[in-house]
Amino acid sequence: MEIIVAKTAGFCFGVKRAVEKVYEQTETAGKPIYTYGPIIHNEEVVKDLEKRGVRVLETEEELKNLTGGVVVIRSHGVSRHIYQILEERGIQVVDATCPFVRKIHRIVEEQTAAGRKVIIIGNSAHPEVEGIKGWGNDDTLAVDSPEEVEKVSFPPGTKVCIVSQTTFNYNKFKELVEKFSEKRYDILVLNTICNATQERQAEAKEVASKVDAMIVIGGKNSSNTQKLYEICKKECENTH
Repeated sequence: MEIIVAKTAGFCFGVKRAVEKVYEQTETAGKPIYTYGPIIHNEEVVKDLEKRGVRVLETEEELKNLTGGVVVIRSHGVSRHIYQILEERGIQVVDATCPFVRKIHRIVEEQTAAGRKVIIIGNSAHPEVEGIKGWGNDDTLAVDSPEEVEKVSFPPGTKVCIVSQTTFNYNKFKELVEKFSEKRYDILVLNTICNATQERQAEAKEVASKVDAMIVIGGKNSSNTQKLYEICKKECENTH
């Protein structure tokens, strides 16, 4: 039996960087260490960090109740509001936001200030998208299906900026952008899908088209894993 391992398999740069930052803190911090949400959608890594004393915080209330320690912001990033909470509490922050995600934060902040309505193509319930929305305003939207695009109703000529969740399926992104182009908006499209994501998706599609069975290894809660599974399933029915 021949086993093919994808050349791009493994943690991406942003996630690897975030995980390394937490491990560094376990060696040097000398105080309680927290991550806001799991540092990675990988149970083995999260459990290992728990053994080293790292606690996962899930809510804003937990952040507000902190009296000290170090909070690591994961690669998904957070909204501006979360930074304000931590600053008000005087909590030390180790910011492991992926640089590619941070770039989207800046884009959303700048385009909102410039008067454009910002639309994020991505899963509105995903932590990365929630964080990105937090750099816009009340008009900032997230959509991930043609049906949701149809519901968007701005006056003709409205200035709109479209960005993407870094892990979104590239072909779906193009499809939804085309749907928006049918509306009479003044649209600025910025493809913010991470290169590593595009490379992994392209290779997964290629490998899946050539094999009898495909196995995608990753956390069930991981957006990356879910997207790779969807892509592989279209090419190889025997995908797990």
